[in-house]
Amino acid sequence: MNTRIILIVATAAVASLLEIIDSSIVNVAIPTMMGNIGATLDEISWVTTGYMIANSIVLPIAAWLGTRLGRKKYFTGAILVFTAASFACGMAPNLVMLIFFRILQGLAGGALLPTSQTLIQESFPPEKRGLAMAIFGLSVMVGPALGPTLGGYLTDNFGWRSIFNVNVPIGLLAATLAWANVENTNYENKGGPSRVDWRGLFFLCVGVGCLQYVLERGETDGWWDSTAIRTCAVFAIMGIGSFIYWELKIPNPIMNLRLFKQNVLRSGTMLMLALGIMLYSLTFAIPVFVSRVMPNMTATQTGMLFMPGTLVSALLMLPVGMIASKVNPKILVLIGILTGEASVLAMAHFTADSGPHHILIPLIIRGAAMPFLFIPINQMVLGEFSGADLGQVSGMQNFFRQMGGSIGIASLDTLITRFSAQNYNDLLYHVNALNPSAYRSYVQTLGAPLSKLSSSVGLWNQTTFAAKALYGQVAQQVFIMSFEQLCWVIAVIVAAGLIPLFLIKPTKRHRGPMVDAH
Repeated sequence: MNTRIILIVATAAVASLLEIIDSSIVNVAIPTMMGNIGATLDEISWVTTGYMIANSIVLPIAAWLGTRLGRKKYFTGAILVFTAASFACGMAPNLVMLIFFRILQGLAGGALLPTSQTLIQESFPPEKRGLAMAIFGLSVMVGPALGPTLGGYLTDNFGWRSIFNVNVPIGLLAATLAWANVENTNYENKGGPSRVDWRGLFFLCVGVGCLQYVLERGETDGWWDSTAIRTCAVFAIMGIGSFIYWELKIPNPIMNLRLFKQNVLRSGTMLMLALGIMLYSLTFAIPVFVSRVMPNMTATQTGMLFMPGTLVSALLMLPVGMIASKVNPKILVLIGILTGEASVLAMAHFTADSGPHHILIPLIIRGAAMPFLFIPINQMVLGEFSGADLGQVSGMQNFFRQMGGSIGIASLDTLITRFSAQNYNDLLYHVNALNPSAYRSYVQTLGAPLSKLSSSVGLWNQTTFAAKALYGQVAQQVFIMSFEQLCWVIAVIVAAGLIPLFLIKPTKRHRGPMVDAH
């Protein structure tokens, strides 16, 4: 491997890590940020929501922007804007400015992953592409686990502003590498401003932005009870419908939707959608489970639960990358789906007695499944395209994976709420003041030993104390039952990935694997 290839890998890896880590590093600092800024949970959630909406808008058009502005300038500029916005977030004096600069971060960050992926694909000869992408994947797979762990450590020791400031030296390094090593493509559009598809860009911003808002804020705002959600849903349908119609009508669209005529792209994006639902919903659900069942664990300890699984993914990336060119990629994806299914089913059997070691095993199994999914799926899809189409397809793959994550998290909030309401009613039928076997016997058994303790905490009636303890146990059981039901829903979605896997029909056999991560 020559020096130029090493530098290209380093450039793509560092730029990708910037975006990957920043998408997850903020979550663990939310409680601290609320207290420091004086914001409610509903208000502070816009720090994440604004970033995701802006990121989703740019992802599908990153390739088009690169061809308009020149890949070298666009990629380097996006890194510098992302770095400057990170610094501004760390210095933000209030919530409004913090949200504004997070949106700016999202707009710049949307360019980093698709451009890095396309850069890797085009820069390496076929005989070295597999090794390069595997090395790139090693660094990329560390990001999702490093984000929460690093975020917890920095927040606990240096304050929440440090989670943004840490991007500054990394961003400057990435920008320097990008400017020195990235080259413009020979298929860039040198047309004047009149050729910019402003109407298509407007429809995309309205449609995707409103859709992402509905998914991110739906459960918090009460779904269809909210005027804002109903309005955004209407604009999302109108915007996306108008965008599809307009892009298929004009000769030079910002997103070439005609590529979806190819079976491999239609099936590949559906696989990415299902993968995004599994990946992001579980990444969001596990910390919630830990906080409810193991409240004594810190944010740093919770983040560390994901580290072993991520290390397994990193260790398997290179071997899977080496065999991907020799084995039918559909077989590898099948192994990944079955392994991922096993991890989700294991999570469906968590109980109130589950400890960190019970959680580690399914997460490790899930980590083992990731290389068998990311590499061959992208091998089958991206390997079918070249030139400007390659960048477009890379952005589409990233976009559908992220939309899958948004759908997964939104569905998680909704399903947990609805499952909890039903399970609470079911348990309440058996555990209430009119049921002597379940309620009164528990109160009498627990009440006497707690007589002194109840007095010391201000509860003159030990029966009241025992009833509150019983309610706490019921609430915990309701959550665990709801979590198990949620895992079964995710298991069905993962199994549904077998349908597009069966339908996908790649026409080429490729010598190098593709990696896509977030």
